[in-house]
Amino acid sequence: MKIPIYQVDAFTDSLFGGNPAAVCILESWPADELLQKIAAENNLAETAYIVTTENGYDLRWFTPAVEIDLCGHATLAAAYIIFRFIEPALQTVSFSTKSGTLTVNREAEDRLSLDFPARKPTPAEITDAAIKAMGKAPAEAWQSRDLMLVYENEADILALEPDMLAFKELNSHFAVIATAKGDEADFVSRFFAPLAGIPEDPVTGSAHCTLIPFWAERLEKIPCSPASSLPAAAPFIASIRENGSL
Repeated sequence: MKIPIYQVDAFTDSLFGGNPAAVCILESWPADELLQKIAAENNLAETAYIVTTENGYDLRWFTPAVEIDLCGHATLAAAYIIFRFIEPALQTVSFSTKSGTLTVNREAEDRLSLDFPARKPTPAEITDAAIKAMGKAPAEAWQSRDLMLVYENEADILALEPDMLAFKELNSHFAVIATAKGDEADFVSRFFAPLAGIPEDPVTGSAHCTLIPFWAERLEKIPCSPASSLPAAAPFIASIRENGSL
């Protein structure tokens, strides 16, 4: 079986920026074990697999270690491959996923927009395990799929040097988001998921399903942020729809 594979840098406007994802085009679904082995060999934060259906495409995402329920940059990468190489005339692509139906639309100036679910966080306890893993106590803790730790300022975020081995004590969450109000941008963030095979993700779309609702309420406006606090980041343009999605 031959599987076409592409590598796409998403959330960037420059070479070697953003977050790379692999996109594999399948005729049908092979065994999950094979999908996981391919993702492990790709050794990127996510490998996206797509299969054509009557209503669009099925889409699944695998890190080098596990299958996950939602991934922003790999969804964007999959849509780009469809628009560029598979269906160039298409204006909107629909994906059936573990998080429901997700759509990606062509916009002006070669931009792509994603329709993603909002995951508004709820207050959480600041635990000793979280402090140990991050190396610095946050000011606040919140949770959705991920544990979100809010720090005092951007400098705190940039200075974080997490202990990846200590994350084994935080296994009740998929990942940890560290965020703070930005010096110039509305907010900044970093994303750590070592238990899923991703020590640190350069740019994380799914984290913004939690970050955007949180900061929109805190700042009393729809925020715009760098995609992460790392140099590869490109800015997000976000909106919250009437149905609560992003």
